[in-house]
Amino acid sequence: MCEVCGNDYWLSFEVRTITGDVHTFDSFECAISKLAPICEHCRCTIVGHGVEVAGRFFCCAHCARTADSTDGAQIRDTAGVRPG
Repeated sequence: MCEVCGNDYWLSFEVRTITGDVHTFDSFECAISKLAPICEHCRCTIVGHGVEVAGRFFCCAHCARTADSTDGAQIRDTAGVRPG
């Protein structure tokens, strides 16, 4: 049974976290809503890699630079950047 929506689906699956917690979901949507981090700047759900700065999570380098009080120029997000 999904711990988010309560659906009793025969194709439910378990997610085991690094801390040993076990969660049961009926869809990736429910798993994401329960487990995905939230961007500390714009508050969107971080579904991709995101950016971590000093233990804080952001959806992208722009949000990390905007919220960072240190040298934001060192924060890079090269996903989708053309080489060369």
